[in-house]
Amino acid sequence: MFDAFAKVVSQADARGEYLSPSQLDALNAMVADGNKRMDVVNRITSNSSTIVANAARSLFADQPQLIAPGGNAYTSRRMAACLRDMEIILRYITYATFAGDASILDDRCLNGLKETYLALGTPGASVAVGVQKMKDAAIAIANDTNSITRGECASLMSEVASYFDRAASAVA
Repeated sequence: MFDAFAKVVSQADARGEYLSPSQLDALNAMVADGNKRMDVVNRITSNSSTIVANAARSLFADQPQLIAPGGNAYTSRRMAACLRDMEIILRYITYATFAGDASILDDRCLNGLKETYLALGTPGASVAVGVQKMKDAAIAIANDTNSITRGECASLMSEVASYFDRAASAVA
């Protein structure tokens, strides 16, 4: 896993080139937005239990067959595993957001997850819906402008949303 800085330097080094002005500008913008990035990660982290619980509650309301006898989230053990997996995905999304790089999400969380769910008989489409519900909740919390660094956050919110979309696509 590389953070955005190490990735840019590594790529330039592999080509035997100096960093280009556009690469330096992009890294400078990331530094300038660092406080906003940390605010977003802190907000999501501070509200992770609520994000996961509300997403699961909404998922099970929309797909009650999951918690019915014989469903994939039926029994407290299976429900706990479902909530644990949602929490893990959310945690890795915060890591990717902080680093500005999806590779940690891919390498440590998503690679092989679909195959695991297939082997366990877990409906990937339902997991993807749960991830999208977490996305909606996390973006709403992260976009709340009370007590955070002011400034344009559209590109950062788009980045965060892309990590959720990447996770949903990986399991669907």
